[in-house]
Amino acid sequence: MKKLITPFVLLLSIWASAQNATVSKYASIIKEVELKENLSILASDALEGRKTGTRGQKMAAAFISNYFSELGLSAPVNGSYYMPIELYSIKPGDIYVKTGTTNYSNFGEIMYLGSADSGGEIAAEIIFAGNGSEADLAYLDVKDKAVAILSEPLSFNILSGLRKLVATVRDKGAKMVFVIPQGKQDEFKMFAGQMQGYSSGGNLSLEKPNPNSPNKGIFFLSPEAAEKVFSTTLVKLQDAAKADVAKKALKKIKPAKLSYQVSMASSIVKSENILGFMEGTDKKDEVVVITSHYDHIGKNDGTTGDQINNGADDDGSGTVSVLQIAKAFTQAKKEGKGPRRSILFMTVTGEEQGLFGSEYYSEHPVFPLANTVVDINIDMIGRRDPEHKGKPDYVYVIGADKLSSELHEINERNNKTYEKLDFDYLYNDENHPTNLYKRSDHWNFAKKGIPIVFFFDGIHEDYHQVSDEVSKIEFDLLAKRARTAFYTAWEIANRDNRLLVDKK
Repeated sequence: MKKLITPFVLLLSIWASAQNATVSKYASIIKEVELKENLSILASDALEGRKTGTRGQKMAAAFISNYFSELGLSAPVNGSYYMPIELYSIKPGDIYVKTGTTNYSNFGEIMYLGSADSGGEIAAEIIFAGNGSEADLAYLDVKDKAVAILSEPLSFNILSGLRKLVATVRDKGAKMVFVIPQGKQDEFKMFAGQMQGYSSGGNLSLEKPNPNSPNKGIFFLSPEAAEKVFSTTLVKLQDAAKADVAKKALKKIKPAKLSYQVSMASSIVKSENILGFMEGTDKKDEVVVITSHYDHIGKNDGTTGDQINNGADDDGSGTVSVLQIAKAFTQAKKEGKGPRRSILFMTVTGEEQGLFGSEYYSEHPVFPLANTVVDINIDMIGRRDPEHKGKPDYVYVIGADKLSSELHEINERNNKTYEKLDFDYLYNDENHPTNLYKRSDHWNFAKKGIPIVFFFDGIHEDYHQVSDEVSKIEFDLLAKRARTAFYTAWEIANRDNRLLVDKK
């Protein structure tokens, strides 16, 4: 047997070396020089920050579609690279809450988050429902009433967590939900001021404003406003919400009367995802998706100095990586080494204001989601965060192990074979306060049960600042990270078996 085993092992070794040499050959097409050339265009001042729906975003879309065309990729959207999307730009109008003789205006003592118009002034009885738990709600009749609940102090991190809680209250028939953050009054006002700044240019939504929308917004009451509404103190509200099987303390908070109005002005914003497609060979019905978002946050109108948020890292770096990965696969196909599975290269719009481009695709897929094998998402891979200054080359890896143990193993193995980056899994924890697993475009695939891996460089000092410039990109590191994504895509596109989905 020894005489048979040794040649067999030798043949396997030779075959593996040949495979490694092949993929490395095409990975080497992903070079610093072209990454820089393309990024210098996408993140130039001429594109004005690429805000969704603006001239700059459409210039970026034209550049990407022309690049896909020059590569010879197929145009999969009825013969076009453009997937049109209609969004609604929603700007808050007259929004207020009245209680007694006091009128609270938006972004002062109150704050409204949402896009649903109330259709006029609504009068309601408001009741206090403690922490909004099932136990609290079981002792109260909330149908057709406004319901107030306590929450943690305001921060961006708690907003997504509130959705489930608010949905629970709505399911009981509540007319409107008022959230009372358990923080300081000045903290509330500071946060409200930040939100006012973000909403001044209008928020985007895939859904047209509708008074009868099941996705109505929510009001936040400052501590002082809550005390005024219920004629009590925040401390007493907190005490009433504490564990109490009989809920006697909760019942002692008397209902109050108030009225509120939410008026929204809306207009249609037209944007587009840009898709390029490469058909596979013997497994062409299965699709590997590689994504980035090419939109950014636009200009800071009304300010002095540099007004343009160029978004070189966010996510110009991911977008030029997708272009170079597409080029590498294109060259492989020209030389008879095309992928067995089909590949969809997709740069999406609307990420910055709500993951809208990827959400739209997930609801209107060009290729069946049942045939979609994986989404490899690249969002910010051109910089180092403060935690990795002076340390070996790294990348944060998020989500690879959430739905498929095989995806995690493939990603790890290829990195150890080729680029040998330090994989940092800090943000892979779904309980991490940044909640990054749900904050980029891969999430709209993951929640459909499609395995994903998200490559990311971390939060640095120029995130969402005018200082996110091309000059600060580390192109050698960007190229390594882009090649890392390519190696994983290559194996998934060419392996015998489809990725196993063995987790939920």
